[in-house]
Amino acid sequence: MPRTDRLFDLITLLRDGRAHRAQDLAAVLTVSPRTIYRDMDRLIAAGVPIEGTRGSGYRARDAITLPPLTLSRAELDALTLGIAIVAEAADPDLAAAARALEARIEAATPTQALAEAEAWKTAVSPWSDTARGLSHLAILRGAIEGRQKLRLTCRDAGGACQVRTVRPLKLDNWGRVWSLAAWCEEEAGFRDLRLDLIEEAQALPELFLDEPGKRLSDRAP
Repeated sequence: MPRTDRLFDLITLLRDGRAHRAQDLAAVLTVSPRTIYRDMDRLIAAGVPIEGTRGSGYRARDAITLPPLTLSRAELDALTLGIAIVAEAADPDLAAAARALEARIEAATPTQALAEAEAWKTAVSPWSDTARGLSHLAILRGAIEGRQKLRLTCRDAGGACQVRTVRPLKLDNWGRVWSLAAWCEEEAGFRDLRLDLIEEAQALPELFLDEPGKRLSDRAP
C-alpha cells in the first residue's frame, strides 16, 4: 500500500475519537508497529491534530475540517499575505498558528504558485498599518476575557493622538480591517476603534462589571 494511502487510512481510523495502540493499527493495516510510529510522526509534523505517544496510544483531537478548496491566484495571494501579517502579531498563539498554517499551505501548494504568492510578503503594501495594529491583539483579547479596563492612545484621521479609558467588549474584523467595540469613559458612549490607529494599549488594574447601558447588548446595531 502506498504511504499516502496508508496515512489517509490512519486518519480515518482515528476519527472515532478513541485511543488506538500502534500494535492494533499495525494489525489492521498489515504493517509493523515501527511503521505506524513513523507514520504518526509524519502526520503530527504535518499539523494533523493527533495526540499521544509511543506506548500510550493515539487519538484524534477536535479540529475544524475544511472541504478541499480550489483557490484562484488572487485568493492565494490574499491568503498568503494575511498569514504573513498575522505571523508578525505580538499575540504568541495567533503568530504560532499562522506559522503552522503557512507551513501546511507551502507543503500543499505548487512551487510556481507559491513563489509568486510569496512575493506579496516583501512588497510595499497599503495594508502595513493593519499588521502594526495586530500587535495589540494579545492585550486586547486578554482584557476582554478578564473584563479589564484599558488605557488606549489612538490617532485620528488627522494624525493627532488622544488618550482614552475604555471597557473593551468585542473584537471585530471586516476584511483586512480590525476594530475594537468598547465603552469609552471620556465620551460616555460606545466607540468602534480601529486597531491600526491604536498607538499604545495598556491594561489597567481596574476591572469592570456589566452595567445597564454599557453592555455590548446595549449598543445600537
